[in-house]
Amino acid sequence: MAKVTSKYQVTVPRRIAAQYNIHPGDYIDWVPAGDAIRVIPHAQNTTPQGTEPRLHLFDQATERHRRRPSGPVPKRTDSRGWKREDLDVRGRSR
Repeated sequence: MAKVTSKYQVTVPRRIAAQYNIHPGDYIDWVPAGDAIRVIPHAQNTTPQGTEPRLHLFDQATERHRRRPSGPVPKRTDSRGWKREDLDVRGRSR
């Protein structure tokens, strides 16, 4: 039996999570079913399990990072037409 916390959180028992392939970070749907509530693993749970698929995703992210331009971020060249001093006039006489 699970207890609802003050933040309305519920712990999924490990045995049930293993049986239905629910992992930390997965989404579940709560569906009213008359006098009961059905808890359904969300169909969009696409987090790969195992070392190899996760390492592949890590390698892809690393490659994207390597392709990013390096160096300082270029400054904006477009002028907004106002300065910070123009906006903050509280307590000052003009």
